[in-house]
Amino acid sequence: LLFEALQDGRVKLTDTIQFSKFAAGQPATNLNVRNGDRISVETAILALVIRSANDAATAVAEHLGGTEAGFAKLMTAKARDLGMAPTPFRNANGLPDPKQKSTARDMATLSIALLRDFPRYYDYFSRTKFKYRGVTYNGHNRLLKSFKGYDGIKTGYIRASGVNLASSAMRDGRRLVVVVLGGSSPSSRDRK
Repeated sequence: LLFEALQDGRVKLTDTIQFSKFAAGQPATNLNVRNGDRISVETAILALVIRSANDAATAVAEHLGGTEAGFAKLMTAKARDLGMAPTPFRNANGLPDPKQKSTARDMATLSIALLRDFPRYYDYFSRTKFKYRGVTYNGHNRLLKSFKGYDGIKTGYIRASGVNLASSAMRDGRRLVVVVLGGSSPSSRDRK
């Protein structure tokens, strides 16, 4: 949804997003911001893709959807448009909610849509670090450095499903998108 807003000209990479008290109070992983702090849209993208920053996800949601719940409705509508019928969203950051579940197929569908619809922004998913307020944040996607042809997407962890990965690689002119859910560790997930 943020890439759509950029593509449509509703936001620019240099625009700033303000953290509400609610957004700033999101649990780790986060950027440790305070109520009223601001972040550029580009830094927010990096915080989401590399750091999985829950506070940044919530701030983006409020910026685009008015409230996190409003944004979750937009996310669910977009999921339906993409054919992700089993996936309802209840929040922007993927933190536990019993009514928010997805499938590997739906995460692959989303990954393919990102590649197809937003090639201009896809390189964000291949970055391994970014700097915010003098702190360098390193990503968790080790395959970017170790797997031939791998060019990114997103790692994740949630207690209910374990260590997860949506991944994309290009070899010999062919792209493959793979999703692994439920890994017991980052290394076991990466081996799968």
